[in-house]
Amino acid sequence: MATTQRLLSRYIARRLLTTIATAFSLCAGLIYMIDFIELLRQAGKYGGATLPSLAWITFLRLPAHSEVLLTFAVLVGSITTFVNLARTSELAVMRAGGMSAWQFLRPGALVAFILGVFAVTVYNPLSAAARAEAERLHAEVFGRSSDFLSQQSGLPWMRQDGNDGQSVIWAASTTENGLKLIGVRILQFDRNHAFVERVNGKHAYLRDGHWIVEDGWVVRPGETPQLFDTYAVPTYLSPDRVRDAMGSVRSLSFWELPTIIDLAERARLVAAPYHVQFQMLLSRPFLLALMVLLAGTVSLKSFRAGGVQTMVIVGIVGGIGFFLLLEVSRQLGVAGLVPPWIAVWVPISVAYAFAATLLLHQEDG
Repeated sequence: MATTQRLLSRYIARRLLTTIATAFSLCAGLIYMIDFIELLRQAGKYGGATLPSLAWITFLRLPAHSEVLLTFAVLVGSITTFVNLARTSELAVMRAGGMSAWQFLRPGALVAFILGVFAVTVYNPLSAAARAEAERLHAEVFGRSSDFLSQQSGLPWMRQDGNDGQSVIWAASTTENGLKLIGVRILQFDRNHAFVERVNGKHAYLRDGHWIVEDGWVVRPGETPQLFDTYAVPTYLSPDRVRDAMGSVRSLSFWELPTIIDLAERARLVAAPYHVQFQMLLSRPFLLALMVLLAGTVSLKSFRAGGVQTMVIVGIVGGIGFFLLLEVSRQLGVAGLVPPWIAVWVPISVAYAFAATLLLHQEDG
């Protein structure tokens, strides 16, 4: 009996993994085509690009674009697998052999959990590295540099190079497509990465080779703060680079996030988005396992009982609703309205309780 259950568990896990891979590949292929068409449009506008280089840049950008689809692929793949097993009466045979819903879902949840661990520890760093290489090639092909670190959370910060060394810039908000910063703070370092000065200003405007900071003060170690009307901070940024710099904190590698969080906190920058993203990555294995349980609540019904199509639609719509709820909660954490761990783990915990309740009701009545 134990041997039979192990064989069935492997069979379910293999079927589930195949279906998830198929769903993920279809979505990734669609994203590839859309992104490739966008690069073709840019090539028509700026020129200087060959078809193979555009195809390679698109391929390098694909992991970062498709990473967010993994959760949805697991949900759709799980529902498809369970429905197909029910349609061919394999599920009924397994249940008649004494296999409970929990035994049926366990191999799928384990596969999803392992897949989540792989996605966080391997796929995520690879996608970040591929994205960085794609940005470098994009700069070479189109003559537009993108060596820029930023976030898209309403409180942008960036790391830039200048003639005198690197700077870290934080702003409360931006206007004019990022060419004007409001409520700006700048930490200036020399070429040996030693701290030189801190500049605070009401506004900063990007000009040729400089950020012009207005109405603020500058502080240097061991010196009295000095007020100024205008202050120039060297930069290699151009207007095009700033306009294209609105990247996402989600593009940062899992292994880089602790260092980025420490840097942001030591520089007194807003670190909440990085804390939230780190928690999101930590929760991904549990989130993928949750998708299997949610799929089980709507797709383990026998075909003879009817209403399977309705339940599947309800499951997909419910999954999309959960993704929206999780995104709203994430934004609350990014905005600092709730602690990061609450923003991430509470919705997942509630969904686990909901799925377990439904499965218990279906299993035991």
